[in-house]
Amino acid sequence: MDSSKKRYTYDTLSEAVNDLQKRGYTYDFLIPEEQECIYCTQNSLELSPDEFSIEEIYRFEGMTDPGDESIVFAIASKKHNIKGLVINSFGAEFGYRSSKLVEDLYKKSRG
Repeated sequence: MDSSKKRYTYDTLSEAVNDLQKRGYTYDFLIPEEQECIYCTQNSLELSPDEFSIEEIYRFEGMTDPGDESIVFAIASKKHNIKGLVINSFGAEFGYRSSKLVEDLYKKSRG
């Protein structure tokens, strides 16, 4: 992540998603269960971790319900000229593969 960029703050997940989409992060990415990649739902594109960079991260913790806990990665792929969002839960039902990839993404963003 580039530390010289403007830092944004959001109170809710939906507020973050709406603003990030307005700022050009228009593709939706998922983390497939049995793969070490992210998958773009709009164009069926799979990206390995070396094909994109994490530009921003936002974490939202639920006040009472662990199911409300989420993390949002704003990512960009220069190779494929796309920007989008990876939105994932990190509550009790979070799978090992997803948590491992998100952990790797988080470490990658910290340099």
